[in-house]
Amino acid sequence: MSRAVLLGLFYCSVFVGTGASLPYMPVWFRAQGLSGLEIGIILSVPMLARVVISPFLAIWADGFAIRRTPIMLLGLGAGVCYGLIGLVSGFGPWLLFWLAASSLLSTVLPLVDVLSMRRARIEGFNYGVSRGIGSIAFVAANIGMGALLARTGPGLIIVWIAVAGVLTGIAARTLLPPDPVHETGERPGRRDRWRGVGELMRNRLFLLAVVSTSLIQATHAFYYAFSALLWRGQGLSDTVVGLLWATGVVVEIGFMWFLEPWRRRVGAEALVMMGGVAALVRWTAFAFAPPLWLLFPLQALHALSFAAVFMGSLQLIERNAPAHTASAAQTISSAVSGGLFIGLATLASGPLFDAVGERGYLGMSLLALLGLLGAWRLSLAGRAR
Repeated sequence: MSRAVLLGLFYCSVFVGTGASLPYMPVWFRAQGLSGLEIGIILSVPMLARVVISPFLAIWADGFAIRRTPIMLLGLGAGVCYGLIGLVSGFGPWLLFWLAASSLLSTVLPLVDVLSMRRARIEGFNYGVSRGIGSIAFVAANIGMGALLARTGPGLIIVWIAVAGVLTGIAARTLLPPDPVHETGERPGRRDRWRGVGELMRNRLFLLAVVSTSLIQATHAFYYAFSALLWRGQGLSDTVVGLLWATGVVVEIGFMWFLEPWRRRVGAEALVMMGGVAALVRWTAFAFAPPLWLLFPLQALHALSFAAVFMGSLQLIERNAPAHTASAAQTISSAVSGGLFIGLATLASGPLFDAVGERGYLGMSLLALLGLLGAWRLSLAGRAR
C-alpha cells in the first residue's frame, strides 16, 4: 500500500471522530439542558487554551526520538477523556474533560501534517491526497451520525468519539512510519526547543501569515457551533443536516485531490485571498436563512473558505519558518487558527445565537473582511521580497 494511502488512513482515524463531534456535540450538550451561552463556553475554552497548551505539547513531542510515539499517546489520551465526558455530569466536569480531550487531539494534526509534508517531499506524492482521504471519513461521519441520530439518542455521539480517539492512537502505531523527530538524529534540549519558538515570535511575515489565515478560519466558528441547531430549527432533518455538512467536505476533498497544479500556479497568498472572499459571501448569505436549494452551492464555497486557506497557510508557514522550527511553527499556527481566534469567535457565537439567531453569521462576515485585508498585505509583502 502506498505511503499516501497509509497516511490517508491515519487521517481517517482522526476525522471519523471530528466529523461526528464538530456538528453534533452541541446537540449532545443541548440535550443535557445547556444554553447557547454555556455551549459556546465549553466549545471555546479548549480553543482559547490551545494557544498556551499546544506549544507545550509540541515541545514535549519534540523530545521524543520517533514522531509517531507522542501522536499515539495523544490519541489514546483523547479517547479516554472523551469517554469520561459521558460518565460525569454537570457543566464543570464536562468543560474539564472536553478541554483535556480537545487539547490532546488538536495537537495530533499539526504533528502529522509535518510528517506528511516531509514524506510528500521525499517520496513525491501530493500531500492533499492523504488529507483528502481523511476527509472522506469526515463526510462518512457527518452523514452516518446524522442518520443514526434520527433513530437513536444523542448519547451515541460520546461513544463514537471516544472509540475514534482510541483508534487514532492505535493507527499512529500501525500506519505512521517510524520517522525521526529531528532529521539529524540529535534531540536538542528543552531550552533550545523553546529558543526556536522565540525566533518565530520575532518573525513578522510568519506572524502576519498566522493572523491573516487564522481570521478567515475563525469565521467558521458560528457554523461549527450552531449550524446544526439552526438548520434543525428551520425544519431540516438530521439526515439533511449531515448531507449539508458532507457537501462542504466533498468539495474540500475535490480541491485537495484534483487542483494541485492550479494551486501551485496561483500561489499561497492568492489562495488565502480567494478564501477570504468566499467566506465573506458564504456567511453573509447564511445570515438570511437561504432556502435549501441555495444552501448546497453555498456549502460548496467551503472549498475556498476552508480548504484553500488551509493549504495556503501550510505553504506560508513552511516558507516563513526555519526548518528546525517546523513542528513548533505548524503547531503555533494551528493553535492560533484552530484555537485562539476561532475560540474567541466561538465564545462570541453563543450570545449571538441566543440574541439574533442566524444573523450571528454577520459577525463572521466581519472577521472574513479583516482576514482578507491581512492576506492582501501579505501579498504585497511577498511581492516586495
